[in-house]
Amino acid sequence: MITLKNVTLRRGTKVVLDSVSTTINPGENVGLVGRNGAGKSSLFALLSGKLHEDGGDFHIPSSWRMAEVAQNMPETDQSATDFVLEGDTRLAEVQQQLAEAEASDDGMAIAHAYSDLHDAGAHDAVARAQALILGLGFRVSELDNPVNSFSGGWRMRLQLARALMCPSDLLLLDEPTNHLDLDALVWLEAWLKRYAGTMIVISHDREFLDAITNVTLQIQQGELNRYGGNYSKFEELRAQQLELQQASFAKQQEKMAHLQKFIDRFKAKASKAKQAQSRVKQLERMEKIGPVLAEAEFTFEFKEPANLPNPMLAISDASFGYVDDEGVPTTILSGVNRSVLAGQRIGILGANGQGKSTLVKTIARTMKALSGSITEGKGLNIGYFAQQELDVLRPNENPLEHMIRLAKELGADAKQPSREQDLRSYLGSFNFTGDMVKQAVGTMSGGEKARLVLAMIVWQRPNLLLLDEPTNHLDLATREALAMALNDFDGTVMLVSHDRALLRSVCEDFWMVGRGVVGPFDGDLDDYQRYLLEESRRLREEARQAELGDLAASKAVAMVVASTPAPTAPVPEAAQGDQRELRKQAAQSRQALAEKTRPLKNELEQIDKRLATLAAEREELEARLNQPLPPAEIANCGKRLKSCNDETAKLEERWLEISSELEEISAATMS
Repeated sequence: MITLKNVTLRRGTKVVLDSVSTTINPGENVGLVGRNGAGKSSLFALLSGKLHEDGGDFHIPSSWRMAEVAQNMPETDQSATDFVLEGDTRLAEVQQQLAEAEASDDGMAIAHAYSDLHDAGAHDAVARAQALILGLGFRVSELDNPVNSFSGGWRMRLQLARALMCPSDLLLLDEPTNHLDLDALVWLEAWLKRYAGTMIVISHDREFLDAITNVTLQIQQGELNRYGGNYSKFEELRAQQLELQQASFAKQQEKMAHLQKFIDRFKAKASKAKQAQSRVKQLERMEKIGPVLAEAEFTFEFKEPANLPNPMLAISDASFGYVDDEGVPTTILSGVNRSVLAGQRIGILGANGQGKSTLVKTIARTMKALSGSITEGKGLNIGYFAQQELDVLRPNENPLEHMIRLAKELGADAKQPSREQDLRSYLGSFNFTGDMVKQAVGTMSGGEKARLVLAMIVWQRPNLLLLDEPTNHLDLATREALAMALNDFDGTVMLVSHDRALLRSVCEDFWMVGRGVVGPFDGDLDDYQRYLLEESRRLREEARQAELGDLAASKAVAMVVASTPAPTAPVPEAAQGDQRELRKQAAQSRQALAEKTRPLKNELEQIDKRLATLAAEREELEARLNQPLPPAEIANCGKRLKSCNDETAKLEERWLEISSELEEISAATMS
């Protein structure tokens, strides 16, 4: 159990936590929320031992093992698999003990070390590490690539996989979804739901928090408040609490006014002086209820576009891809025929690596189509927020210098007042006030940089917004402001995002990018999540089959080479007999393999059928729970839903065990 009792925590002169008390119980999944700068990362530093409390008592069990995502960019030539494997600190410790035992030739210690290795999961450690890497969006062909060969975002995914690999009782995750696509995010959710320890997560993704947390801690103005339930439940309870506080405050103010009126009226009268003095003491003893102070909400709006061409653009028989340094084209998407109409709200979906970025960059004019045509409407003005847009900002320049440079670049095409005072006032509407307009961008937080990019886009008054993961680094309040601004925007929106709340709020149409084509997606985001899980299973199965196929092919080639005589030598009858014997043995091996695997394959088939039945039952139960029901029926549905989820988890685990067993049997038979 983690306990904080009257804890005070300072960062410099700022009081982050002011005499706060709370408890986190073993096995709880906690969402830590609050505005940027409220102190969430400081609390994480306290939990991990990097900071110490300035007052009060803080306790965390000394026996607890802790895992957290390292925030530094890894620089190493290790393979991705080895880098993640090193995250298993228990395995590394036992391997070191084994090496020391072998060096000292201590038989008993060696025996203990091998037993500990088995307990630490050495037999499947590589498989577990690679499952984490693949789940976070890497390809099978990248498992052995050096860490340094990946871009920054992908290296941070490896840091996340390394933290998940570590056996832990307490898992600290600070914005784990920032560098993830939606397919990796869905996989991470499923993994975290199975985590058995205590977990504390900082995130600005409300659906992610809703899916994995059952307790919410809010940091606000030095206070730390605990709420039972996920983020949506917290919002509901918080609203009720504020409403009650406001009502209590109004009632107390009325009572205080009544007491003060009595005091003012009778304090000068000798006959009432005693009663008046009693009222004064009553007023002084009264514990004052604070008024509800609304935090300054951040809002902005997109200006009305100067014109709205319709269609915005039309793509005809196009192929998208890239051309390497030697001029050789590589096609990623082909046969693309899509139109973008004025006022459309399009969400672009697709698993990682399927070509979403290629599509977006081509529409944004940063890449050229390999073939076909993209016809733009007259007066098309694209506002493009790229994933790497924050890196394009000049760290040594301040926000005002960025705006002045943008105004000069647009020149006569600028559709807004561009005097310095006008630009200062405009930046103020994006919360860049006072000295912040002169603060170097390199010293700003990720959220502040993202706001500056949004300000620069809005200022250009685009009629087509092309947004590629715009919510990275934005807090919940700013994400909600973005959603409101997009819904009020008169132009067209094309959005790539792993923030499902934003996609649900903004988008009306969806495009699916996958398997080399771009087409409409007729389902909703829940359908898409199911598709992603199925696609992930399909890709893993394809990789497994390809691996088995390569192994079988190499065995077959070896057998052919071994049994093929030199071309100049006649084939003796004995050798022909050997070949017949080899074919007979191969047939017997195939028959033996079929006999061994048939029961397992039958079990797999039964599991697939049962999983489909359970999925249908879960959908029915969830639909019923969304309807008004008697309490007894709600309880029954809840129990049955939990039973379905538990059975599904066990069946999926058994499915993986059988798949591994089949793979081992096949490999053993071929060897």
